[in-house]
Amino acid sequence: GVVEPANFNCPGQVVIAGHTKAIEKACGILKEKGARKVAILPVSAPFHSSLLKAAGERLSEELSKVVFNEMDIPVVSNVNAQVIKDKYEIKKLLIEQVSTSVLWEDSIRNMIEKGVDTFIEVGPGKSLSAFVKKIDKSVCVYNVEDLESLDKTIESIRERLECV
Repeated sequence: GVVEPANFNCPGQVVIAGHTKAIEKACGILKEKGARKVAILPVSAPFHSSLLKAAGERLSEELSKVVFNEMDIPVVSNVNAQVIKDKYEIKKLLIEQVSTSVLWEDSIRNMIEKGVDTFIEVGPGKSLSAFVKKIDKSVCVYNVEDLESLDKTIESIRERLECV
């Protein structure tokens, strides 16, 4: 069966994807080889693996119907961890993202190298915030998942700006 790296999240954490039986076997091998933590995630598909290539092709058909505007804000693509400013490249990368590994750690490192020092995770949970802190403890990381945490984040950023 197929087993591939799906997410390079942070130092020491790589997520694999593939056929269920092959993933179970890989987890056993990883434990035998001394992996500190191995867990099978409750997901509905082998996301970010070659097994979803057909889904990317269907996405391509749908994206061909979408008109993209010129980009006002650059985006860091998790496909190649590079800053993207070209609206035509975005379509290609969105399609690739379905069936290729997420280069989260490289994306964050690239942003830090370019001077980004504040990250805000929007949505439930704090997994991405935790990954960013494992990548570089010196950056500021906030999590917004409701109005209370939004207010707290705004206040914290305001206080930081007043000190500058």
